[in-house]
Amino acid sequence: MEAGFEIDTLFVCPDLYFGELPSASHCFEVSPEVYARVAYRGTTEGIIGEVRTRSLRLSDLRLSEHPLIVVLESVEKPGNLGAVLRSADAAQVDAVVICDPLTDLFNPNLIRSSLGALFTVPTIVCDSAECIEFLHKNGIKILTAQLQDSHLYYDTDMCVGTAIVMGTESTGLTDQWRKAADAHIRIPMLGRLDSLNVSVSAAILMFEAVRQRSAIVRE
Repeated sequence: MEAGFEIDTLFVCPDLYFGELPSASHCFEVSPEVYARVAYRGTTEGIIGEVRTRSLRLSDLRLSEHPLIVVLESVEKPGNLGAVLRSADAAQVDAVVICDPLTDLFNPNLIRSSLGALFTVPTIVCDSAECIEFLHKNGIKILTAQLQDSHLYYDTDMCVGTAIVMGTESTGLTDQWRKAADAHIRIPMLGRLDSLNVSVSAAILMFEAVRQRSAIVRE
């Protein structure tokens, strides 16, 4: 509601919910038995809302002077997407763009793992070609996270308009993104494994951009 989403319908169990009811077009009281069948999990608070979704487009974005954008190509796990959004809120990125998605943006696991950041971070779903065109048109540098032919992430300038692009943990990014990139970056792996969870990697790269930009402000 704070993010401006409109509640269409409420389902309230009076035996469980004792707070003030938010504004909604429709409201139904249900028994504890019915509520238990409707609720996604067992620890909810006795009120369920059916909310009208909103679809943002790239053209709707209001970019800052030196925007920071996170692009995720075909990341399929809702929990990972939600965790990236949570970090994106903390890093105050301009937007998260999900290209060629393999999961629903409003998947309950995604919303839960984002802790509501899905509603605070401008999030766009589009195809890769459209996103690449948008980034080039707006002079935003494309940094692809990959192991091959790459430089250490902290040696790469992220103070200009920057898009951090990440793919799936299993196959990485497609050639379309690798060829469109202005630079390839990697996180050093000092152990025996060669990759991190995509949400962990995204958080590291986002906050490197925050660190670099903060250093300029302090100077």
